[in-house]
Amino acid sequence: MYSKWRERLRHTLGFRLALWYAVIFVVSSLALTGLTYVLVAASLRQYDREIIGTALVQYANAYQVGGVAALREEIQRTQATAAPGPMLVRTVGARQVVTFLSRPSEWPEFDLSRLEVPSPDGQQTWSTLDTGGDGFELEVASVRLRDGTLFQVGMSSERRAQLLQRFRRVLLIDLLSLIVVGLAGGAILTSSALQPLRRLADTVRSILHTGRTDARVATQNTGDALDELSSLVNAMLNRIDAVLAGMRGALDNVAHDLRTPMTRLRGIAETALNSSDPTVLRDALADCLDESDQVIEMLNTLMDISEAETGTMRLHREPTDLDDLIRRSVELYEDLAEERGVEIRTNVPSNLVVELDRNRMRQVLANLIDNSVKYTLAGGVVEIAAHRDNGDATVTVSDTGVGIPADELPRIWDRLYRGDKSRSSRGLGLGLSLVKAIVAAHGGKVSVRSRPGEGSTFELRLPVEVPRANLSAM
Repeated sequence: MYSKWRERLRHTLGFRLALWYAVIFVVSSLALTGLTYVLVAASLRQYDREIIGTALVQYANAYQVGGVAALREEIQRTQATAAPGPMLVRTVGARQVVTFLSRPSEWPEFDLSRLEVPSPDGQQTWSTLDTGGDGFELEVASVRLRDGTLFQVGMSSERRAQLLQRFRRVLLIDLLSLIVVGLAGGAILTSSALQPLRRLADTVRSILHTGRTDARVATQNTGDALDELSSLVNAMLNRIDAVLAGMRGALDNVAHDLRTPMTRLRGIAETALNSSDPTVLRDALADCLDESDQVIEMLNTLMDISEAETGTMRLHREPTDLDDLIRRSVELYEDLAEERGVEIRTNVPSNLVVELDRNRMRQVLANLIDNSVKYTLAGGVVEIAAHRDNGDATVTVSDTGVGIPADELPRIWDRLYRGDKSRSSRGLGLGLSLVKAIVAAHGGKVSVRSRPGEGSTFELRLPVEVPRANLSAM
């Protein structure tokens, strides 16, 4: 069981992120600690050499002024002040005869013959002798004086080694602390960073278990990638909700409104079955065809509305001259308008071009013109106008018809709604719903102004140009 838990932990994203963070943090700390140690060791070595060099100059001057006696006196004076510490001082005269040697008694024996002999130009040379296994070294500076005497001053690295040893202990403690901080910090930061993903997983899991798509991922408005992912998931869920709501609405409407035509179809069929008159049978078949055509039209319109409202309607946008589009739409209703004694006027500039789906927008205009002609009395006027307003194109369809009561205006966009004055005429009650859905799918808006007895004005506002990203997504 423990091995399974360990294997599961090793494959979790949080553990891997925390481990990577800790490894990077520890490796960086090791590199910084090592660099610090090297710099400190180099600085201490340089400091020791500066002390040796200063002592060499000081003792050599004393020797040149007063000989061995003055040199011995200078050494005693400096040792009395405990600075710069125990040192080796040696002078070698002609024929390699040691004329003076001062060294601490506690130091081990050194093979001083291995020291590098300086050149006669007065330049210092440096030599290092191993003490023989105790880890310390003897650093010696040598110089040739003007009288030919070899003057040497040296100092053990024992004090520096002890200081570095204590420094290593401190660095080791600091490094262990950094490792603990790195592991704890990695776990805390990883847990905090993965919190949005956990909320996302909980939301998706809730949707899978309950089947309800109204759950949403909580966002923090931080603007980072994970918060953006949460916002995109919420937008996707909103889109799914809209699609499902559209499907449910369409199914409910279809189920409700199929009852009437299906009842009529059943009544016509029963009448035909009870009659043997060929004329009655022929009329019954014709009535059945009319009813079935109306059912098909209603279904197609409901599907178009649902697609437009849920954003799944495919729009084939292209630059379209509104003057040509409106003129062709008006031509379809000229005969009907003439028959009803209604005049149709247009007022559209010839250079107003809009990116839209020509066929879908023709449906919009056809529904609005049809309603205006249908509810305008003889002698009335229907006017279709268009103009450019900043970045939008505005199209208005006005009539001098019967108008719409104020209490019905908010409901005329609902599916299958038919006002009192329209119940006597044949129709599905879907025209204005389709108009609003198609205009919204184009990124536009539709509104209406009306007073009973004075007529109505429907206004469409459509964007003249659509961003390229929107075009590529359609």
